[in-house]
Amino acid sequence: MNSHEIDYQIKGESIQIVEVELDPSETVIAEAGAMLFMEEGIQFETKMGDGSAANQSIFDKLLSAGSRVLTGESLFMTHFTNRGNKKAKVGFSAPYPGTVIPIDLATSRNNELIVQKDGFLCAAFGTKLSIFFNRKLGAGLVGGEGFILEKLQGDGKVFVHAGRYGHRTYPEQRDPAR
Repeated sequence: MNSHEIDYQIKGESIQIVEVELDPSETVIAEAGAMLFMEEGIQFETKMGDGSAANQSIFDKLLSAGSRVLTGESLFMTHFTNRGNKKAKVGFSAPYPGTVIPIDLATSRNNELIVQKDGFLCAAFGTKLSIFFNRKLGAGLVGGEGFILEKLQGDGKVFVHAGRYGHRTYPEQRDPAR
């Protein structure tokens, strides 16, 4: 794997955003509709699939996209690429209040993470998104998460969104202006 190395900053309190700074030619992938703003130089393309496999067949792309629909996500992913010659920023936010949590998949067990079906917000290009079936009947029926979850795989940064009931700030989310 070799995900793009992205710089980021998380801003806000009740409704947080992740602001990603892309070097020229760097790309970040995001859930459709998550983009809040983008600076000049950033171009976006809507693609079927996450782009983690360079030589993916049309059948594999359809299978991947179809599995995303099962999780309640969009059929397509949006790829934001800095086509300029200097750094540029793009911001992402979830549609409801909550905390944006940055996770480095390189430090996760087996370079993967399982999240709730609407938890994915955005990630460094090179991250693979797929579905994960919860095989435990009790957890699927009464656990509140259901049977279908999302699996994130790679070696770069991913950002998940967690709705929250109380206030909690992670050290890497503190605004340096405060």
